[in-house]
Amino acid sequence: MRYYSLRRLLFALVFVLVWWWWLALPRPLFDSPLSLVVEDRNGQLLGARVAADGQWRFPAVDSLPLRVGQCIIAFEDKRFYEHWGVDVWAVARAIRQNFRAGQIVSGASTLSMQVLRMARGNRERSFRQKLLETLLAIRLEMRYDKDEILRLWANHAPFGGNVVGIEAASQRYFGKPPHLLSWAEAATLAVLPNSPGLIHPGRKRAALKQKRNRLLANLLQSGLIDSLGYQLALKEPLPDAPLPLADHCPHLTERLAHTRGPGRWTVTLDGELQARLTELSTRYQRLLAGNGIHNLAMLVVDNRSGQTLAYIGNIPGLAPAYSPHVDLIQAPRSPGSLLKPLLYSLALQQGTILPGSLLPDVPTVIQGFRPENFHQDYAGAVAADQALARSLNIPFVHLLRAYGVGTFHSALKKWGFSYIDQGPEHYGLALILGGCEISLWQAVAWYSSLARSLDGYTRHHSTYGSKDWRAPHYVLADSSQTDAARSHKADQVGAAAAWHTLQSLETLERPTSEGQWQRFASSRRLAWKTGTSYGFRDAWAVGVDTDYTIGVWVGNADGEGRPGLVGVRAAAPLLFAASRLLPASQEWFRIPHEDRRPLSVCRRSGYLAQAYCPAVEQNLPQAGRRAPQCTFHQLIHLST
Repeated sequence: MRYYSLRRLLFALVFVLVWWWWLALPRPLFDSPLSLVVEDRNGQLLGARVAADGQWRFPAVDSLPLRVGQCIIAFEDKRFYEHWGVDVWAVARAIRQNFRAGQIVSGASTLSMQVLRMARGNRERSFRQKLLETLLAIRLEMRYDKDEILRLWANHAPFGGNVVGIEAASQRYFGKPPHLLSWAEAATLAVLPNSPGLIHPGRKRAALKQKRNRLLANLLQSGLIDSLGYQLALKEPLPDAPLPLADHCPHLTERLAHTRGPGRWTVTLDGELQARLTELSTRYQRLLAGNGIHNLAMLVVDNRSGQTLAYIGNIPGLAPAYSPHVDLIQAPRSPGSLLKPLLYSLALQQGTILPGSLLPDVPTVIQGFRPENFHQDYAGAVAADQALARSLNIPFVHLLRAYGVGTFHSALKKWGFSYIDQGPEHYGLALILGGCEISLWQAVAWYSSLARSLDGYTRHHSTYGSKDWRAPHYVLADSSQTDAARSHKADQVGAAAAWHTLQSLETLERPTSEGQWQRFASSRRLAWKTGTSYGFRDAWAVGVDTDYTIGVWVGNADGEGRPGLVGVRAAAPLLFAASRLLPASQEWFRIPHEDRRPLSVCRRSGYLAQAYCPAVEQNLPQAGRRAPQCTFHQLIHLST
């Protein structure tokens, strides 16, 4: 009876041990905090932020370059693909060598066992821990295949200092991704986890080089590299001090850190374009600095996809006094005249005006509010499209009054201008002259949406997309994978109103350097608008064509105004310089014929003609049929 009880007890004990062994591996195997890693659309590293524990620990890669894997296996575990977690030949060799030396001079840890040691926090080495790692290594081999185990090792091995993982090490010591490493560079990294302290500059460099060269000799002997490759690899120098990681879009990286958190984020930016525009902006800022203007921001968006291609939130390398950390793409600033095209397009859409409708441009006082034009002159009466092209203030105050401050305020809120957070009565008629705050991100979103809606309408059989009016995005995973639903009803601004708005903006007088642009076939057609805030604190310029929208803000982060800080002088030259770095657009906006209709218009006033007007027929937005009739031509009976 006692025999059977002991047998059952032994069976139960074995069952428990086997059950423990089967479930002993944690899920996930590693739960250490990760760094934030930002890559461009082509996989180029744009920026990174250290993990919460102070380590450079990049998120795990899905593949390991063959060259790197071969170096790791040749140095750490030559029979990696032949054993099942424990290399009995290596164990036998280690016992023999250690017995002869009278001390531990050789180990027998396989890559699988090392992965377990790292996953369990690199606990103290003892016979008990070694036995446990051996048992768990066999279990590890049952859960993962060999390539997965190799990647686990490469992603979590220590490479000296606060560098963990092959990708962080490759970027930190050689400034390149692992797949671009040479044989010498891959060999250098492969030997580091065995002695991470060798990487420190000025310390034990000879030992590091000796270990690297020994590994290269093994690679030559095994036939992985040829004699010439071996000789060239020996001549390659060791890395000096760790390199600073790339930081090509610091403000977007910080934004991702706050909104998305650690992990690997592939963004829509074009790394090459980002670098070229950053260089251009830095050179341009040096010119502005002579006038005490220290900050600028630039945003470039692909209109059709809504993807952000370049994001320069501020000038890198500025002195701390000039607030280089402030993301001026997202910062609220006064827009000056930048909202005039919004009002113009809405007024066309509603039928408040027609493009040629006369607006008053005379000295005006409305309940104590006295608007003035930038040049402090008056045209008497000016056509609405010319008022937009010349950015006249007084005509647009009258237009806002006719359209309705409350209605315009509601439209701005619907379009995502979130910094306009007070009621319409708070802003009044000054709303159209910059008496509010918006961000460059919000401005570019509207101009890009206007272009996308019009371009989509003419390319998709006179229909509007449900996603035409949206903010740009910068995370590639946020790109829509399906076509938006389309309809014949405009959700925001109709195609004809958009086309007339952009046509008027194309006629703006360009800066002096672009004054003769129409004479050159290589010149880029651009509908563009500037803005200058009260007190010369903000200079804006936004340009748009069928493919791209470019937004530029220039000023001082602390709000200090400077003479000459005017949109057309301070921001527009950078806008046009940036446009020359973009691929040329192949076409201009096509006329949306389906959204226009012939209307009889007074030749003098630009309003709908009535019986006494000298009339002319024009193709105008459909909503124009609701526009007011001309009140200037009237029949007056005179008595004789």
